[in-house]
Amino acid sequence: GNQRDTHIGLYDLQTKQNEHLYMFEKNLHIISCSINSERTLLAVSFCQYTEEERASQLLQSVSKYLTLLIEIHPINNVRVLKAVDSCVRVQFLYPVEGRNASRESRLLLVSEDKYIEQFDILVAEEEHKVVIQKSGQLPRAKVVDDLIWAQWDMMEQRLFYIVPKESKSTLRCVQFYPDEKFNSILESHLDIAVNDTQLKLVNFGYDYCQDQDVASKSLNLQVFTSKAGGLCVCCSLVSDTPHEVIYSIYFLHKGYNKTFTVSLERTESHQLKEVAFMNLDYYVAAYLPGQFLHLLNIQHPDLLCYSLFLTGEDARMDTLQNCSVWCPWVSAVLDRDAGRLYSVSISDSALLQFLQSSKRDCERLAALHCALLYFQHTEDLEMQIIRWISENLSTCHFFDPIQEFIVASLYCRMCPEAQNLDKLLPYTSLHDWIGVVPGVICATDIISLPVLEFQNSKGFWEKLNSNLESVKYAEPHLHYHSNMLRREWRNLSEEVRSILFVLLFCSFGDFCLFTNQREERRTTAYLRNIFENAKKYVLVSIIFYPFLFCTSMLVPLFEEEDYQQQLLMGLMVAQLKDHLMRHLQYVGKKKIDQIVLDYVANLLNLVHRIMKEVWRRYQLHSCIFCFDERGSAGEFAVFHIMSRILEAANGMCMPLPPGFHTLHLGLGVRCLPLHTLLHYIDNGILQLTETCVRKLLKDLDDTEQNEKLKFSIVMRLPEALGQKVRQYWNHPINANLIARKYVKLLLEKLGDKQCSRPTPEKLSVPMEFLPLNYLTNMLAEIENQGVHLYEKQDHVNVRFVEETALKHTMALLDLKYS
Repeated sequence: GNQRDTHIGLYDLQTKQNEHLYMFEKNLHIISCSINSERTLLAVSFCQYTEEERASQLLQSVSKYLTLLIEIHPINNVRVLKAVDSCVRVQFLYPVEGRNASRESRLLLVSEDKYIEQFDILVAEEEHKVVIQKSGQLPRAKVVDDLIWAQWDMMEQRLFYIVPKESKSTLRCVQFYPDEKFNSILESHLDIAVNDTQLKLVNFGYDYCQDQDVASKSLNLQVFTSKAGGLCVCCSLVSDTPHEVIYSIYFLHKGYNKTFTVSLERTESHQLKEVAFMNLDYYVAAYLPGQFLHLLNIQHPDLLCYSLFLTGEDARMDTLQNCSVWCPWVSAVLDRDAGRLYSVSISDSALLQFLQSSKRDCERLAALHCALLYFQHTEDLEMQIIRWISENLSTCHFFDPIQEFIVASLYCRMCPEAQNLDKLLPYTSLHDWIGVVPGVICATDIISLPVLEFQNSKGFWEKLNSNLESVKYAEPHLHYHSNMLRREWRNLSEEVRSILFVLLFCSFGDFCLFTNQREERRTTAYLRNIFENAKKYVLVSIIFYPFLFCTSMLVPLFEEEDYQQQLLMGLMVAQLKDHLMRHLQYVGKKKIDQIVLDYVANLLNLVHRIMKEVWRRYQLHSCIFCFDERGSAGEFAVFHIMSRILEAANGMCMPLPPGFHTLHLGLGVRCLPLHTLLHYIDNGILQLTETCVRKLLKDLDDTEQNEKLKFSIVMRLPEALGQKVRQYWNHPINANLIARKYVKLLLEKLGDKQCSRPTPEKLSVPMEFLPLNYLTNMLAEIENQGVHLYEKQDHVNVRFVEETALKHTMALLDLKYS
C-alpha cells in the first residue's frame, strides 16, 4: 500500500476481484500464507528483518522468521505458531468436496530444517465470531522428518516427499483424509541423486528470492498423477556435453523409466535453462522455450511413436517465452517471473494442422493418437482425420493409418464402459516401432514397482494399484490380439468353403444332418454357435444401430448374408467374450455381452463412417450401383480407398459391414479394365458376391464385350455360388456350362452303383444321334433312381442337357437349329 503497509487478499475467479482478508501496518516480506476452507483462519509466515537490519540493529535475540495464526471472522486474535531462524511454509488442509465441513482445521507447517508437522485447530462460534477453542498449545503431530524434497498436491490432498536411503532415494506419499488423520500410502525406490544441501519444495507457495537460490542447488523434479492411475516422476539431469539436455520420466505405474537426450538446434548458451515439466493428464510435457516441446503419452509410453516431439515454431507456447514456469496442478502453469497463472491445453486446430503438414511417420502417428485420445471423438475432428487419412494412404510407410484410426478410436470409445477394460482391449495395430525421432536418444530401464498400503481407497489409488497388478501379470499379454482369431479363421474358412454348397441350398438343420453324417459333430456344434452368434449380433445391431444398415443412407450398402464375414464376426464375438470373461469376472455375463456388442457395432460404424466421409468428399450419390456406364475419377478414388480398407481389415482380421464386398466389386466393374478386374478377383482383392454377380448377369446385355466379362466372371464363381446365379444368364455358353456340370455331378453321384440298361423310349423325341441318345437315356435312368441335384431348379434336367448339347453341336457345325 501507499503507507508501506502489507495487505493480504483472496482473488475470486468469478468476480475477478480481491477479497480483503488482513493487513499488516508494515512492509513485510511474506514467504507463505494459507486460508482454511471456511475462510475463518489465516496462517502467515514472513521474514521480520533482513540480514542488513539484523547487523545494524543488533537483533540477535529476535527470531528472523515468524509464523502466525490469525482469526479473521471477524479479525480478532493473533497466535504465534513458530518464531525461528529457519524459513517456514504454511498450508491448510482442505476436505474433499461434497463432505460436511468440520469444526476442526488442520494446518501443515513445512520447515527448511527438513521436517513437516501438522497442527489441529478447533474453532467455535461465539457472538458471531469464530475463535480458536484451546488457549494453550495447539495439538500437533510430526508428519515426516529428514526429507530433502517435497511436493504438495493441493487438488487431491497428497504430500509426496523424498528421503535419502543409502545409495538411493525413496519417494513416499502421505494421503490426507477429511475425517481422519493421515496415512503413508506409497513407497518407491528411485535411482536419483538428489542434492541434499538444501530442502526443495514444490507447490508450497512461491518466494522468488528463496526459490531462485534453491533452484541453483537442487534437482528439478516433479511428480504428476493422471485420472487413469498414472504416476510419473519427471526430473532433469546434468549433462556433461554442452548444448545437450537430459531428462528422465519415471513411469512408476508401468515399472520402467525413460531417459531422453536431446541435441539442441540453436546453441546460444545464454538461452539454455532448465526443462519445465507440465501435467496435461493424458500427457506429460517437457518444455524448453525456443527449443522443443515433448509430449509423452502417460497411458502408453512403451512405444516412442506415441510421444509427440515438437521443435521450432510448432513448439511455441503463446506467451510462455521463458522457463521460469511451474505446473501447480493438472493443465495449469504458473509463470513465476510474471506472476501469472495460465490454463494449458492442446489446440485441436494446431494439432490437425501439424498432422496434415508432418512428413515423418512418428509425428503423424503421435498426432493421430493424441487427437483421438485427448479430444474424445468430436464429429468435426473425426471428419478431418478421415479426410487426412484418405489423402495420405500411400505416404505412411511404417503404419496403416486406417488400422490405427479404427483401433485407437475403438479403444477410446470402449474404455469408459468398464473398469480395467483399457488393459484388455488393443490400443494400436503395431507390435513394435523400428523408427526413430530425429535429434532424440531414448534409453529405457526397468525399475522396481512402488509398494502401496491402503484399505478401501477409491479413485486414483485403486486405479494405480490396478495398473501395478497388470504390470505384474505382464500387461502386453492381457490385450486382446487377433493372432488367435486369424488362426481359427483360416482353419474354419477352408471347412466352410467345403460345405458352403449345403449352407446355400439347405436349411441349417439339413446342414447339421449333413455334417453329422460326416462325423463332424463337434465342429458342427462349434460352427453353429459361431453363426448363431453372428446372426444374433447382426440382428441386434440392426435394431439398436440402424444407421449401419440403412439403405437410404448416402453409401449404398446392401442387406445381404455374407457367410465369410458372419463366420469372422462370430469368431470375434466368441473369442472377445472369452477374453473378457477371463479377466472381468466381476462384471457379469450380461454386461460383457453388451460390451462385445458395442465393440462390434462401433467397429462396423467406424468403417461405415470412413466410407460416408469419403463418399461425401467425392460427391458420389447412392444410385451408382449399375453397369451401363464407366466409373468416374471420383469413383475410382473411392474404389482405391475401399481396397485399402479391405487390406486394413484383412491385416487386423476384422469383419466388414454387410454389403461392403458387393459395393467394392460393383465399383471395380465400373472402374477397372477387364484384365485388371480379373487380376483383382484372382488375388482375392475383389470377392464375388451373389448380389453383384446376379445384377451384372441380369442388367448387362450380351454384346461381345459384355459376354467376355460375364463369361470371365462365371468361370471364376465358387461352385455353390455358380450353381445359384448362372440361371440368371440366358446364354448358350452359360447353358453349356450348366449342362456339363449337371452331367458330371450325376455321374459322380452314380459312383460304383450299377445302372440298368437305358431304353430309347424314355425320351419324347428320339434323335438320330446315337451317342447323345445313349447319354441322355442313361442320365434319365439315374434320375429315375432318385438322384436329384437341383430340386429348386426344375428346368435343369436331362431334357435341358439334351437341348443344350444339340444347340452346342449345331453351333460348332455352323448349322441352324430349329
